[in-house]
Amino acid sequence: MIPIPRRRALVVLAAGGLAVLTASCGAAQGPAAAGRPPLAAVNPYGGDLAAEGEPHRGGTLLLGMTSEITSFDPTVYNGNVAATAVYDSLMRMTPGGGVEPYLAESMDSRDGGTTWRMGLRSGVRFHDGTVFDANAVVVNVQRHIDTASSPAHAGASMITSMRAVDPLTVEFVLAQPMGEFATLFALPFTDGTLGMVVSPAALAKYGADIGRNPVGAGPFRFVEWVPDSKSVFARNDDYWQQGMPHLDGLEFRPLPDTESRYASIANGDVDVIFAGYNQELVRGLADPNLEVYFGPGDGGEFLRYNFAQPPFDDHRMREAIIRSINLDALGASQYNGRLIQAKSLFGDSSPYHTQAATDAWPQYDPERAKQLIEDYRSSGGNPEFTFTTTNSRVAFAEFVQAQMAAVGITIETQFYDIAQFTSAIAQSGNFQLTTWVGEVNSTYPGVSRLLSTGGSGNHGRYSNPEVDRLLDQAVVTTEDAERTKLYQQVELLSGRDLAVAWFSRSYRSTITRREVNGMDRYQAGTMWYATTWLDR
Repeated sequence: MIPIPRRRALVVLAAGGLAVLTASCGAAQGPAAAGRPPLAAVNPYGGDLAAEGEPHRGGTLLLGMTSEITSFDPTVYNGNVAATAVYDSLMRMTPGGGVEPYLAESMDSRDGGTTWRMGLRSGVRFHDGTVFDANAVVVNVQRHIDTASSPAHAGASMITSMRAVDPLTVEFVLAQPMGEFATLFALPFTDGTLGMVVSPAALAKYGADIGRNPVGAGPFRFVEWVPDSKSVFARNDDYWQQGMPHLDGLEFRPLPDTESRYASIANGDVDVIFAGYNQELVRGLADPNLEVYFGPGDGGEFLRYNFAQPPFDDHRMREAIIRSINLDALGASQYNGRLIQAKSLFGDSSPYHTQAATDAWPQYDPERAKQLIEDYRSSGGNPEFTFTTTNSRVAFAEFVQAQMAAVGITIETQFYDIAQFTSAIAQSGNFQLTTWVGEVNSTYPGVSRLLSTGGSGNHGRYSNPEVDRLLDQAVVTTEDAERTKLYQQVELLSGRDLAVAWFSRSYRSTITRREVNGMDRYQAGTMWYATTWLDR
């Protein structure tokens, strides 16, 4: 019998607007600003709930988001931090690196990972009063199978058949054994999850409008959504966890401007902000009136090469870029002197990281960069290129431009608003060199999306058949030790290929006022609201 696999919880590849907004951090810490310690994890999974005392009941939590919600439909990709108020997850990732049942009660395989059975909790109801049961799970998973654009479609497509064995048991049969299948039901909403279930009655009632009329079985029920203003939720008095939620309600406000968002938490206009930038994290850590929840995780921020066209179809030019960029100077000019440098897919604390991957990564060496560039030029190549990014990264682009000039390359810069950049530039492969953030919440499907040939997040068209083989094997294996070795090899090979130019880990954090207690979150920032309470 195969139980739920124990594995390191990583961060799934981010895409779209949120990916572009986030400034990140990395495996090796650059020099700290004078008198300040290096950035490190601070309560990455939330607070110490037992030490905070008896929760108070009542109050409305005000939360500032980095962007407006697009949809509450789990088959539509968007950075919706409010979704976990409405939907509980069938499975949850644990701080110890495992996956455990949550709204589900059990999940296991007795035939080596091909057939899986999920047991559900009894007595759970959706907000519309209908029963949460096995049929509801089947209906929702089928939506991901039928919707090619769903961020969870690839994982759902592994299922060849499924059925409700009884009202509280679902059986899934896969095309091949898959040791990480349970993880697909634990991923964050923003990354594409099979674990968040919509009421089938609501799906029948609202149809295509379900994204604006969410009905789940989570701790809060949807009240109203006023675009570009607020989204309001009220306590679910029929919640399956007795005594929760503690709050009367939640109100989410879109605050896309970084300075305004931070000012809102500093002034007490909101109780919580979902922060994306280094400067918010650094300021929050220095403010005695605020609490910070942060973990740099794995993946992070990188420069993306386009392998489908010159000059970055050539390894010499990819290496030259990395050797040209002084990360210490970058940290001083762009990251408040507190850049957490990244030089590999996985961070130093990850079981998937090896010292060999670190040793293989090119070091800052502008003289060697000049040699590589001249060698490329002598062989008939043109090393000049256009660097494309968003309007929010002008200073970063100017830094890169200056670093390239220092090694003899003249580059042009192009800037786009986030929406246009995401769709027309990054996801369309319409660039030579660009910026992106790839947080990895779980090895599968996160690493496959980023590095496999044709991966949904592989916008640079990187391709290595051996990496593809290792990733396919990692999905199939049911042995944790074997899976770890496979991802270590993927890290090493993709690093040697210079599939992307890592330079920083993620700074995605949650910042709260001191009176906010009961914080429960994933390291990548997903917040769970049932346990949250206000001490005021």
